[in-house]
Amino acid sequence: MHIQNLHTHTAFCDGANTPEEMVVAALSKGFDSLGFSGHSYMTYSKYLGDIDRTEEYKKAISELKIKYKDQIKIYLGLEVDMYSEPKMSDYDYLIGSVHYFKICEEYVGFDKSEQEVEDIINTYFNGNGMEYAKYYYKTLAQLPQYGKFDIIGHFDLITKHSDNRTFFDESSKEYLNAAFEAAEVLAKKIPFFEINNGAVARGYRKSPYPSVPIIKRLKELGLGAVITSDSHSTKTIDCGFELSTELLKECGFKEKYILTDDGFAAVSL
Repeated sequence: MHIQNLHTHTAFCDGANTPEEMVVAALSKGFDSLGFSGHSYMTYSKYLGDIDRTEEYKKAISELKIKYKDQIKIYLGLEVDMYSEPKMSDYDYLIGSVHYFKICEEYVGFDKSEQEVEDIINTYFNGNGMEYAKYYYKTLAQLPQYGKFDIIGHFDLITKHSDNRTFFDESSKEYLNAAFEAAEVLAKKIPFFEINNGAVARGYRKSPYPSVPIIKRLKELGLGAVITSDSHSTKTIDCGFELSTELLKECGFKEKYILTDDGFAAVSL
């Protein structure tokens, strides 16, 4: 069946459950494999705590690989926030993501509530939502400068609240040009993007990231698609898999990619 999730968070960062609880949940759902992608430690993010637990995280996942080796394949990954500068060796894969802007010497987190996003737009972009969106894509395009990533994380994360609030026009040429320009830069350096269901799992959106026009453009540029739940609890570990499969088919994909011991491999949808 090739049931796999590579975007999985635990109590080591901002998830609700232990890694082993996530493994047990994956087994109950018939998963073939599971990849953990704890957030890289960020000195500028109080939300993830003051203590760097990276080595503890790596040890815990490595132990689970051995404990469950006859039941499920487990992979050790990291979701790298662009400015966090972690050591990126010893991982099976890396997701590159942008959750913060660096404006002058200030780190501004924008994966926030509607009100906080509005405050950011008013404070840093003179109330102009489109300038906020364009700044995000200019920042996202810089990802390859910060590491050799396998997967682009939640490509259009700034649309988190788009089902309820219109901070910018996603259908406009100006917006899509900004997104497509970032895609063209990233396509030269990062081979895969994810169909990410994190906002669906947490009730913000009815559809995954990224939007259909962006998915189609990423396909044109030759990127492969990976389906993820961006799960932060055992209850959402397989969230949106069927929805994402149908979405990829609608956008012209005939295959998705999964991680194997020999690297990423294409499997039919």
